[in-house]
Amino acid sequence: RMAINYIFRGTLCLVFVNVVRALFDPLSMGLAAGAALGFYKFDTLKDHTYCRFVECCNDDYIPGDIGKLETDLKDNLFGQHIVIQQLIPALKAHFTGKRNSRKPLVISFHGTPGTGKNFVADKIANRIYKEGNKSKFVHKYIGRGDFPLESHAEHYKARVVSDVRRAISVCPRSLFIFDEVDKMPPLVFDSLTSLINFNSVVDGVDSTQAMFIFLSNTAGVHISAKLGKLFNDGRLRENARLSDFEQILEKGAYNLEGGLKKTSLIESHLIDHFIPFLPLEKSHVYKCAKAEFRKWGKEPKDDVIEQLINDYINYDREHGIFATAGCKKLGNKVAVLANYT
Repeated sequence: RMAINYIFRGTLCLVFVNVVRALFDPLSMGLAAGAALGFYKFDTLKDHTYCRFVECCNDDYIPGDIGKLETDLKDNLFGQHIVIQQLIPALKAHFTGKRNSRKPLVISFHGTPGTGKNFVADKIANRIYKEGNKSKFVHKYIGRGDFPLESHAEHYKARVVSDVRRAISVCPRSLFIFDEVDKMPPLVFDSLTSLINFNSVVDGVDSTQAMFIFLSNTAGVHISAKLGKLFNDGRLRENARLSDFEQILEKGAYNLEGGLKKTSLIESHLIDHFIPFLPLEKSHVYKCAKAEFRKWGKEPKDDVIEQLINDYINYDREHGIFATAGCKKLGNKVAVLANYT
């Protein structure tokens, strides 16, 4: 890639030199005008040369296939109808209006472990970017790995805004995923406020086409409690709505420990969507197990899956129906069973 980069830049330099010479040669004014016009087609030239070999910030490498993402989630995400109902329209609106967007898309996922937050974030990256999670335009941070010490919060704040500005200057359509937000020091994201604000162009950096996704276990217990109350009131899970949880999530993110605590992102209403991941019940874990077996080309009998769930899945004490770790433990357990001889 480095060699291709040098060749491409060298070619552009030769073109530039010839254009300059033409500008001082009256007989070549026509050629100069043509060359100048060529610079307006720089992106087209780049797309058909350099970008054939190297990932570029263009539609070919960032197709934004929301239709396939929706299909993926409907087929493989279990028990999360609110996520699909809210996420897909939000992404469609952002990509349809990306040329006229007033701010970056900012989404906050909340829920107990194993409910699908990372799964969905990965699917978003894989369907929006041709290179998926390996794309150089996808930037992922993990709380305990990247921001472990509260005493270094000021350093982390400076690092985050520097990283984001640099990434957006390279590709305005970058995706930033912050996992384990509940394990990060408070206020670590305050430095992003100016970049995430409406109509924000700071020092020439336009972030309006970017996306930010925050993943957190914060308020997961509150989500479970609210869903349990809805059940007690006679509501079906499928009838639960975003409005039942949204205020709980916003208050929880702002008041509970973590990177969003007391943050100006919430005070300034810059997080566009707080999305709840509901706790999973046995029927959802069962579907997760079947999906994991299919990855190994296996179709186990029902009693095998039943035994797996009975052996490894625990349920919450208060309601007795919500899997405490969701589907998180299943991958490795299924791998052992699928390869058992």
